[in-house]
Amino acid sequence: MLPFTIIFFALVFFLIIIKYWRKKSWIEPKKLFPAEWRIILAEKMAFYNILSKDEKVRYEYKIQEFLLNCRITGIETSVDITDKLLVASSAVIPIFAFKEWRYTNLFEVLLYPGMFNDKFETSGPDRRILGMVGTGYMDGKMVLSKPALHHGFVNESDKKNTAIHEFVHLIDKFDGSVDGIPALLLEKQYVIPWLDLINKKIEEIFDNESDINPYGGTNRQEFFAVASEYFFERPKLLARKHPVLYNLLEKIFNQDMTARDLNKKKLSIGRNSPCPCNSGLKFKKCCGKEHFI
Repeated sequence: MLPFTIIFFALVFFLIIIKYWRKKSWIEPKKLFPAEWRIILAEKMAFYNILSKDEKVRYEYKIQEFLLNCRITGIETSVDITDKLLVASSAVIPIFAFKEWRYTNLFEVLLYPGMFNDKFETSGPDRRILGMVGTGYMDGKMVLSKPALHHGFVNESDKKNTAIHEFVHLIDKFDGSVDGIPALLLEKQYVIPWLDLINKKIEEIFDNESDINPYGGTNRQEFFAVASEYFFERPKLLARKHPVLYNLLEKIFNQDMTARDLNKKKLSIGRNSPCPCNSGLKFKKCCGKEHFI
């Protein structure tokens, strides 16, 4: 019995040290945001293009911070900077209003070439999963289908974004329980109304009386993630069809998405285009200067 007790306390001590080390070793950006990254965001990310100049600076900082503290690893597929920026953007969008938020419960995102099963296998039967937050031996990791990651930002009108969905699960998990109640973001007085609303909306899904993705009817945690996809992709439609749900999600994420013009087109950056940093200069005279010397 004694050896087991010693092993148990040694393991607990080790886990505490690892957790403390992760917090102490957090890396903050020291370099300027690369101009070539800004071009990719402007061309791929509608959310980025609706931000003010100051908001873009904060968004870029959070992107850098995320990538400095979380590895993006390809499993049987390659990973380039566009992939990394799309993952980081998916992480930043839900917590953009919270300046101090850090994903200290995540250290690696694995990109898969397609769907996978619950054993994280890319071949064989039951490969229907596009994204998953790891637990157990996979704790601290997230798995995403690379095609699904890209699809989430190519089609921004279908109320679906796999990567945002999984990061919302990670936010939900931050209080120690994935239960559809993001305790760190939801003020106590809204918890009961939130739970009542979830139950009502799940019933509407089962009764075929909702335009919300049916997968949201699986359980409370899936409903929260699915509704969040809707909130960030089609906020005005959500506010019109589900005003109470929209208002509660606005309180959770501290963002009024209906005030944003998500119809603003993604930009195609040329030498004479306005610089995406909102300086008022042409791209060739600002962030693209080094490309047109």
